[in-house]
Amino acid sequence: MSQFWYCEDTAVRLAEEVKQQAGEHGRWDSLYAPSVYQKLKQLESARSDSVSAVLLEFDRRFAAYGDEFVFYDYNNSLCLPEALLPQSFDIVIADPPYLSEECLSKVALTIKYLTKGKILLCTGAIMEELAGKLMDLKTCSFLPKHNHNLANEFRCYVNYESRLLS
Repeated sequence: MSQFWYCEDTAVRLAEEVKQQAGEHGRWDSLYAPSVYQKLKQLESARSDSVSAVLLEFDRRFAAYGDEFVFYDYNNSLCLPEALLPQSFDIVIADPPYLSEECLSKVALTIKYLTKGKILLCTGAIMEELAGKLMDLKTCSFLPKHNHNLANEFRCYVNYESRLLS
C-alpha cells in the first residue's frame, strides 16, 4: 500500500487546474490521486466558491475522508456506488496505480463513465500512445514531480485546452 505523493508545487498546480476546469460549484473526481484531492481540499478551506469532490481509491486509509471516499478497484472498473451517476463530474483527474495496458484500459472505462468530458491523466510517459488511443488525450508540457523521484518519466495528459499544455 505505498503511495507516490506529488511534491507541493505539482499538487498545487494540479489542484488549481482541477478547480478552474470544474468551475464554480463544479464537481470533480480524483481517481487514485489522493495528493491532489488533499491539496484541493486545503485550498478550498480558504475559499467560499467550493467544488464538490469524490476520491476513488483502493487504499482504505483514505476512508478517513468520510462520504467523499469511495473504495475503487480498477479490476472492477464499473463496480461503483449507485450515487456515482454517469457523466456526473465536470472533470476527472486520474493517476492509475500501474503502468500497464490492462490497468489504463480499465481505468479509462471508469473515467469515461464518470466524466462530462474533461480528463486530466497523470501517468508514465510510456503510456502516451495508449492514453491518446483510449481517451484522445494530448501530452502536456507541464511535468509533474513527486516527493521521491520515480524511476519512470512521468507526464500529464488532457483532452481540453489547458494551461498545462504550454
